[in-house]
Amino acid sequence: MRAIFLDKDGTLVDDVPYNAEPRRITLCSGAGAALRLLARLDYRFFIISNQDGIAHGYFGEDAMGRIERRLADLLFREQLALDGFYYCPHHPDGKVAPYAMACTCRKPMPGMLQRAAREHGIDLGASWMVGDILHDVEAGNRAGCRTLLIDKGNETEWQLGPHRVPPRIATDLYAAAVMIVKHDEDRR
Repeated sequence: MRAIFLDKDGTLVDDVPYNAEPRRITLCSGAGAALRLLARLDYRFFIISNQDGIAHGYFGEDAMGRIERRLADLLFREQLALDGFYYCPHHPDGKVAPYAMACTCRKPMPGMLQRAAREHGIDLGASWMVGDILHDVEAGNRAGCRTLLIDKGNETEWQLGPHRVPPRIATDLYAAAVMIVKHDEDRR
């Protein structure tokens, strides 16, 4: 199985910081068309998202089920399916004891991608991590995926490193999908 791992906020859906209210979640412009293009190439779609608002006490972990259902509904309306929803509730500076910790699932670490690959039989080398900050790129590179940065101005630090150099940069998810399609066509 080949996957497109998507960061949630700022990549798939409009970025509303620490948003746990499903009604406020909307797909980014062109996201449905982008994913339909990739679905024709038999890619499956997985959300990979840091949700440290849980660790900071802004919302409870129970909000994640509602968010997952909202995302699945938004994609269903676009005639698409969400194949997996992975989130990290941790943060080392969190205020909620069970979640106030360093972990291997929080991006830029690759834990969520590796877990999804184990649970779904995903070929990481044939898959892509698409996100709007360098933590997304690093997590994908560490997992062995191809990576693509959507540069909407959400990356503010630009601290480059061995795993943090984006080999491809797009302006939005649709442009990213076109790059992925072209990459696949060039490899044939």
